[in-house]
Amino acid sequence: MIQIIIMKSKFILFRRAGVFYSEDTTTGKQHSLRTKDEAEALTLLHSKNEAHRQPVLNLQIARTYLTATDPEVANRTWQTAMDELTKTKSDTTRNRHVVAMKDKAFDLIRHLPILETRSAHFLKVLELGTVSTNVYLRRIHNFALDMNWLPWSILPKRQWPKVKFKEKRAITLEEHQRIIAAEVNLERKTLYQLCWHLGASQGDIACLKGEDVDWTNNTVGFTRKKSGVPVLVHLGADALNVFKDLPAEGVLFPYLSRVRAGDRATEFGQRCRQLGITGITLHSYRYAWAERAKTCGYPERFAQEALGHNSKAVHRAYAKRALMKIPSLEDYEKKPESTATPLSKGI
Repeated sequence: MIQIIIMKSKFILFRRAGVFYSEDTTTGKQHSLRTKDEAEALTLLHSKNEAHRQPVLNLQIARTYLTATDPEVANRTWQTAMDELTKTKSDTTRNRHVVAMKDKAFDLIRHLPILETRSAHFLKVLELGTVSTNVYLRRIHNFALDMNWLPWSILPKRQWPKVKFKEKRAITLEEHQRIIAAEVNLERKTLYQLCWHLGASQGDIACLKGEDVDWTNNTVGFTRKKSGVPVLVHLGADALNVFKDLPAEGVLFPYLSRVRAGDRATEFGQRCRQLGITGITLHSYRYAWAERAKTCGYPERFAQEALGHNSKAVHRAYAKRALMKIPSLEDYEKKPESTATPLSKGI
């Protein structure tokens, strides 16, 4: 037996005071058709129902074809995409994704089937959300596209609102010295000192071990937690003096290496508020390192090696923020060969 499914009309017709109206059977909203002619009213009603029926029918056809190759396509929601995207991450990056996916703005689409999503849904999420919402919704959307869970983009690339981060600044030497002078906890004080000298992220420095320091070559090596890229930083005299007071073996920061990054950031923020210092976080040490490097003429490629090739701190400092006094080519050519630094030779 063939079962025939009859689609219920979206709009129905009624007359009030001689004028014909349409009523939405879903929402109950009523709109005047602005006519007293029944034939004209029926034509207008038919047009409204067909305008609604065709997109629904197209979606049903698309769902039928896609179900043939992917049985879960009709039931897969955005929460599924969020969960699967998070599973592809690790360590601190995964923790950030877990927190980001709890964004209340995502509640608007969390249980919405991916195939039934319209651009208006995304625009509403972006309107209610923050900069983080914009960033992570893009990632979720692109993940769904890459997994072939979406046959097309929900929002064209040009229609995504531009991501505008709050202005961030580097910590100044004077601010750093005030923080070091006021910090009574030796472990935190040492962490801030190494952040100033190395420019590494707080998580990477907190997990350093005594074995990471090469006293023969005056270097410290570690692997960035965020990217997994190995980093080798050459140490100056001041940085070496800080390391001399730390254990030669084992974890250098027994307490700070175990706490969450947010806890380390909170402790730093509390110290800054006590001193009346505003506008900086622990990440400001990376910006400071990059700007100091640019100011003294440190080649960008070396700064990228130290902080990471994709570091926003490097890109920003070398693009516009830090000022560097550039000598004239004539003066540079007259510079004695013996005083030329290995950096100027490209070594």
